Amino acid sequence: MKNNENKTNKRVAALNYFTSLCSYIVAIINFINGDNKGVAIMFLCLGSTYLCLGSVYLNKDKDEKNNNDKE
Repeated sequence: MKNNENKTNKRVAALNYFTSLCSYIVAIINFINGDNKGVAIMFLCLGSTYLCLGSVYLNKDKDEKNNNDKE
């Protein structure tokens, strides 16, 4: 059961990292085009949020492994 949960957390983390990368690419494109800087800043913030969420899911796996080792 926990092994399946760890795989799910890794998949969610990978998807969050991928979404973060896509958001950063869109932000760079919006900055280069110069049409609307507000949208570019919004995508930068969104990308940073997904980056943080990805690291949270990876840290969940590490915390669970540490707790299992202590027991």
